[in-house]
Amino acid sequence: MKPYAHTNSKGKTYYLFSREQKLKNSDKTITMYYFAKDPENKKGTPVAKVPEDRVVSETKTGLLVLKKRKAG
Repeated sequence: MKPYAHTNSKGKTYYLFSREQKLKNSDKTITMYYFAKDPENKKGTPVAKVPEDRVVSETKTGLLVLKKRKAG
């Protein structure tokens, strides 16, 4: 599967991946999303599209992050 690709305002393309992370003091496992420069990232699982409850945002430095979508 090809990961979701997003180009930031500086013209660099990043690819969306996810991985499961177990919380330290709990038995809970959460899904962490992150952007990588390499579409063949070995550390995570490619994500084909942005989850419906999230939106892609860009910091002042051009770093891409996923934020929770505002209700309403």
